[in-house]
This record gives sequence, C-alpha cells and structure tokens, in this order.
Amino acid sequence: MPPQQAVSRKAAAAATRTKLIESGLRLAERTGLTGLSVNLLVDEAGVSKGSFFHHFGDRASYLLALHREFHDRIAEQIDQALVDLPPGRKRLITGARVYLDICLQQRGIRALLLEARAEPAVAQEISRRNADFARKFKPDFETLGRRHPLESAQLLAAMTAEAALIELAHGAAVTAVRAALEEFLG
Repeated sequence: MPPQQAVSRKAAAAATRTKLIESGLRLAERTGLTGLSVNLLVDEAGVSKGSFFHHFGDRASYLLALHREFHDRIAEQIDQALVDLPPGRKRLITGARVYLDICLQQRGIRALLLEARAEPAVAQEISRRNADFARKFKPDFETLGRRHPLESAQLLAAMTAEAALIELAHGAAVTAVRAALEEFLG
C-alpha cells in the first residue's frame, strides 16, 4: 500500500472514531449511559456496526474510551489555564472553574458523572483520574498549609464533581455553589 494511501486510511479511521465519541457525548445527554446502545450510537454517528466493533470491541470499552476522551480534554484545558499560576488558592480556584465551565458546555458529562461508576472499567478509570487530580493539586494544598494536602485534594475533586452535577441540574453556573467551593479553599 502506498504511504499516502496508508495515511488516508489512518485519517479516515481517526475521523470515524472521533465521530463515534462525539455522537456518544451527544447521546449521553439524551439517553444517559444506560440508554446508550450500540445501535443508537451507530445510527447517530452514521457508521456501520462493524466500524464500532473495529474501533472499540464492545460497549464497555467504548464507555471507557468516551470517559477518557472527555476527561483528557478537560485535563488539557485545565493544564493550559494553570500554566503560569504558582501553587496556591488561585490555582485551585482556576482549575475548579475551568472544570465546571467545561461541564456546562458539554451536558453529556452528567451521565458520565452519575452513571459511569456502575461500569466496572469506567469506575476504575474514575478512581485513577481522581488520584491523578489529587497528586496534581497536592502542592497547592501544601502551599496553603493544609495538614492533609493529598486528602484535601481528593475532597476537592469530589466536591467539584458534585458542584458540576448541581450546575448541570440547573442548566447554568450557580454562584452560591462556586462561592462555597471557594470557601473550602480558604
């Protein structure tokens, strides 16, 4: 196969995978994860069932990929927002706000936040992500002089996810929730 043709096939495969992920995020908002069937997904994405199974193997692998893709995007945007901020309160608040704002922009996250823990592979991924988050923000809590900086960062992860659920239920940012989150940070 000529190199140009191989690149073209890889690009087409990547486009199909992206289409399936984007379709899943849209559907998750309407159906939740429990209603997100392979048939509904391939119809929404406009691809064959064979394409789905080629890219993901099964529904559980797909849900894991969906969760990872969304949270990779969030992590990237949080990292960009924090790049020039020294450890401390402002950095923590900025990270939480970016997370909350992104969740409001992508309403399908509600299903990922609420229902994903029922999927064993996704539950393990959530635990891993939360541990990564806690390690990332541990130095911020050390700077604040917290006696238990890692545990404080773990609680911030849980509170921020809960704040996102509250805002998603309201369909908008909730000033009091964000203020309460900031109060936790001192």
